[in-house]
Parts: sequence; C-alpha cells; structure tokens
Amino acid sequence: MERRTVLSAGLCAAAVWTGGTIPAVADGRGQRLSERDLAAARQLFTVGMYDRLHQVLPGLVARASQSERTSPAGAGQAAGVWVLLSQLAVKEGAVETAAAFAVRAGTAARHSGRPVLLAAAARAAATPLRRTGRADTALQLLREAHSELDTGPRPSAAALDASGMVALTAAYTAAQAHNPSAAEQYVSLAEDATDRLLRDRGRVSAVGELSPAQCALYRVGIHRTLGEVDRALAYAAVLETAALPTPERQARAATDTARALLAAGDVPAAFVQLRLVERAAPQEARRPSVRALTAEVAARRPDLPGVNAFARRTAPHPAT
Repeated sequence: MERRTVLSAGLCAAAVWTGGTIPAVADGRGQRLSERDLAAARQLFTVGMYDRLHQVLPGLVARASQSERTSPAGAGQAAGVWVLLSQLAVKEGAVETAAAFAVRAGTAARHSGRPVLLAAAARAAATPLRRTGRADTALQLLREAHSELDTGPRPSAAALDASGMVALTAAYTAAQAHNPSAAEQYVSLAEDATDRLLRDRGRVSAVGELSPAQCALYRVGIHRTLGEVDRALAYAAVLETAALPTPERQARAATDTARALLAAGDVPAAFVQLRLVERAAPQEARRPSVRALTAEVAARRPDLPGVNAFARRTAPHPAT
C-alpha cells in the first residue's frame, strides 16, 4: 500500500514536471517512438542542454507511452526514455519524479526482456532511493540487476559495459550505506569489467559508458563519501577529464572534485573546479546541488575574486 501511495504521488509530480503529459497519454494518442527520438534526447542530456530537453518532453513522453504498449522492442525504447527522464529529474532535485520514472523504466525493461535495460533502470532507481534514506534497498536492487547480466566467458560488449556501470553505481551506493568493504568489492568488479573490454577493443560499444576514466570518477565520489578525502583527491589528480565522453560527465568530475576539496578545506581550489563545471556544461552549474556548493564557497571565502559574480550568474533564471 505504501509503495502504491509513493508511486501515485511520484506520477502526479511527474505529470506536473512534464507539462501535464502523463495523464494525456493514457488514451493512446501519440506516435510511436523512434531510435532517433531517443538518441536526440540523450544527446541533449549528455551535452547538458536540460532546458532544451524539457521543451521536447511532452512529445517524447507521449511517443514513449505509445511505443511501450506495442511490443517488447517498443517497451525497450520506452525504458530508455524513462531512464533518461529519471536522470533529468535527479539533476533538478525532483526526487519523487525521478522515482516515478525509474519505476516505469523497470516495468518497461522487464517487458522488453533485456537485462541490459533492467540494469539501466536499476541504476536510475538507486539515486532516488539513496536520497530518501534507502541505500540498502537500492543496493539490493543493483545486486539483482547485476546478477541478471551475462558476463560469462564471451559476454557482449553491451553486457560488460552494463555490468561495470551497475557495479560502479552499487559501489557508490554502498559508500552511502557506510559499507566500505562492499564499496571496494563493487568498484573492483567494475575495474575488472573495464579491463575485459579493453583487452578486446573490437567489441567495445561506441555508446558504452564504462572506461578507466569513469572508474576513477566514481572513486572520487566513493572515497569522499567514505571520509577518505586524501584517496578521493589522489584519484581526482590522475583523472583524465578529457577522456570522459560527454560534457555532463566532465562537469560531474569537476563537481565531485570540488566536494572533495571543500572537505579538505581548500576552498579556492574548489572554486576553480566550480568554474570548470560551468565551462563544461553551463546548465550543470545551475543545478540545485551545485548551487549549494557555490553558496558554501561564497560563505566560507567571500573574498575570493569572482565568487559573488559566479553565484549570481549561475542562479536560476526567473520564470517568464
């Protein structure tokens, strides 16, 4: 009963967030989703153009809802949309909305019969679960998704990529649950999957996420969360940000490094990283969590040249 109540509240929040499109799609209106639709939406996300992505949400949600009912392949395409929208909601601090879309992603992924998509849905669900104090539940969900993936002697590149990314998410989730041994176990699994991909470059997916740089990025956040600030900064120092595949990931690297630097008391260096966030993806610097870091920097060192102008520049745009 509690789960249905939470989901209902989340879907209501999602309807408002997407401009009221959730109820509208129930009557079956809208065209089917195409791979081009999803690729274009994902591109907007990875370059940090969140305002533009919001503009295309009504049509995207309508087409995804229509496609989800057509076939397992259509459900798989819809799962990709629901994962993306859950990730976007997380960016904006809309936790209930992120949870609602993650549930829809899980349902669609199960209908598709594709463990890789179920793994993506589990990763999407993990973030709102963590943010509502349910890291242990998130970790169990990620374990189950990881176990469904075929990582035997000759796995596909997509399966290896998915298993590594689920393991990284599980490692960060374990850190949030104050379980350092599990965090290390999972990040080691991800690094092993990365090594397997690199040994056979001919099978590496062009759209894959897993890489040595991605593993280093997660280690920055994992060790900072565990209070191991020196280790976090050591990984940040060797992280090749240019090797990260998208502006969104590059901004994330600067954000996590800024958090570690603030924990170490190096406020000026943290401000340098916040400037790098804006340089990589300007709308990332306007996210609520990043603005909170900016406010902390400004409060601790109001004398830093440019900090107040940066805070004003990255404030949310007034509604028009």
